[in-house]
Amino acid sequence: MIIANDCVVSFHYTLTDDSGTEIDTSKGQDPLAYLHGHGGIIPGLERELTGKTIGDAMKVVVQPEDGYGELNPELIQAVPRAAFQGVDQIEVGMQFQAQGAGGQMQTVVVREVDDENVTVDANHPLAGQVLNFDVSIEEVRAASEEELSHGHVHGAGGHHH
Repeated sequence: MIIANDCVVSFHYTLTDDSGTEIDTSKGQDPLAYLHGHGGIIPGLERELTGKTIGDAMKVVVQPEDGYGELNPELIQAVPRAAFQGVDQIEVGMQFQAQGAGGQMQTVVVREVDDENVTVDANHPLAGQVLNFDVSIEEVRAASEEELSHGHVHGAGGHHH
């Protein structure tokens, strides 16, 4: 069976950045399963998997616009330290949950800290990065009616990208 819309695809992957540093991998855990054609994985990767089949392995390079988007400078802002009530130690690289403009929760990462302000970045951690995927396809099957009606795979644990 080849990968096409409304297939459930399970694949193992290792994701590295342009310097070869490993960012994420499914090794040692279950493969990532997604419903093809429904936006469950980043567009650049989904496009490359179309037409492939079980046992195929490939390297896929995804540009930022087909991945997590370009870095948006408007999402980087300085917040007064007073906004971080109850946090004794604020360090670069710390992550906080913050409420976005539309009321949704988003993760922000601390970029800089000085005496008065904390600079936080609400961009996706991988925004603006070229992503290098090493992928091997483990399973391809037709989605069940329930999966199609919900638009995603059932019973698959793990994290989504």
